[in-house]
Amino acid sequence: MKNDLERAVLGLELGSTRIKAVLIDEGHRPIASGDYAWENKLENGVWTYSMEEVMRGLRGCYRSLADNVEQKYGQRPRRFAAIGISGMMHGYLVFGREGELLTPFRTWRNTITGPAAAELTERFRFNIPQRWSIAHLYQAILNGEEHVKDIALLTTLSGYIHLRLTGENVVGVGEASGMFPYDRGARDFSAAHIKLFDDLTADRGYPWKLRDILPGVLPAGVPAGALTKEGAALLDESGLLESGIPLCPPEGDAGTGMVATGAVLPRTGSISAGTSSFALLVLERELRSYYPEIDVVATPSGQPVAMAHTNTCTSDVDAWVRLFGEFYRLMGQKADIGEMFPKLFRKAMEGEADCGGLVSFNYFSGEPVTRTETGRPMFVRLPDSHFTLANFMRAQLYSAIATLKLGIDLLVEQEQVETDRLLGHGGFFKVEGVGRQIMADALGVPISTMKTAGEGGPWGMALLAAYMSRKTERETMEDYLAKVFAQAESQCSQPDPVGSAGFAAYIRRYAACLPAERAAAAMK
Repeated sequence: MKNDLERAVLGLELGSTRIKAVLIDEGHRPIASGDYAWENKLENGVWTYSMEEVMRGLRGCYRSLADNVEQKYGQRPRRFAAIGISGMMHGYLVFGREGELLTPFRTWRNTITGPAAAELTERFRFNIPQRWSIAHLYQAILNGEEHVKDIALLTTLSGYIHLRLTGENVVGVGEASGMFPYDRGARDFSAAHIKLFDDLTADRGYPWKLRDILPGVLPAGVPAGALTKEGAALLDESGLLESGIPLCPPEGDAGTGMVATGAVLPRTGSISAGTSSFALLVLERELRSYYPEIDVVATPSGQPVAMAHTNTCTSDVDAWVRLFGEFYRLMGQKADIGEMFPKLFRKAMEGEADCGGLVSFNYFSGEPVTRTETGRPMFVRLPDSHFTLANFMRAQLYSAIATLKLGIDLLVEQEQVETDRLLGHGGFFKVEGVGRQIMADALGVPISTMKTAGEGGPWGMALLAAYMSRKTERETMEDYLAKVFAQAESQCSQPDPVGSAGFAAYIRRYAACLPAERAAAAMK
């Protein structure tokens, strides 16, 4: 089995609530996994993770994987064919010349860069969302933050981990496209937009130019360094893991989501629905205009992608399930959360198609799509609403994807974007048939999921590492993935007319309640 393990490929993704590792064999099947639960913290008005927790979580996740390998195969891993690192996209990680962190990590979840994002969008004639790294940098400049003059490196979470493991300061194309506008022709950050930014900040007197502090950009399939001795020791505290293992370019969770569903060709799309959610529609052409609600990013190979993104998806569902578990324990019963989720999800399917007049907002943070600055989870019902458990749970699931629906509607109505298929992955789809059917009803298109839907990003990252390691000469990422998914088992849900009409009624009430959601921001 030793040689088999050495031919296996490891994908590791630092997600919002869980760091997960997936090991795949030569048939791209998951053969072992590990994870580490964590949560972001709101400190001084900023959503963040400490770098100590990042490193602790990375090691904890790898240790969990190694334990799983030993349990299954009687040995701990020493070497893999390749490794890939992925993480939450966007955000702000800046370091000085000695590698010191200059300010706490500002994650994608923050909506504190409104003025910067708006000004850059207007100057660039290209949408710069608040989550993007360049918006965080420019907001720090507008704020007059002292650390800005000392920046030597601006990167993302996956880029930072990759740097620590390999010594290489690079990111993949998909990850890069969520930091700063990407130029498909140049296969790099857009030089024209870099010049606009440098001109905008020229009078500030900083000792750096923008391109000097950004990482290098590499497309899928290109080697991105190898695990150093220091990197191996950082990842595996036991000291068994060997150095020299090749790594592929680090990617963001949007890129791994596309890869994990095989949705990398024009007119295909994927939906990732977990702590946050995003729909990624691979475009046949560039958008005619730009929209504050829509990101334009890229696949790991550089195809243009329109992304409708929401900051919160299942967090409020999780919170309610935990509350029900607390009540269950109060009644002297054993509350198994793992059993409660599928039972409550299936209960939702017994509810009325329009949720009986119930409306829920899952906003743990602000949502640019609906122009809400601050998140306030909120539940609303009419006095004569049908307040049942089934309707309540259905409203929670509708709420999880309502804002995503509004973003996709904009692309369909304004740009006539068409897709032949949408594939879903992430926690929202884990309960067989529930999330998939609700998403199909909401969007009015067939939604498919695969058996690997629950593995999501880390499996997609492992596929990217496998592509780098195993591709034939001139084999594109799209061709390689076509082989991977040729025999993939999938399930598909068609839109149900009753469900679609019910969701449409729900979304009308949802839109009518948005002023109340915005007003709730005054609550401290």
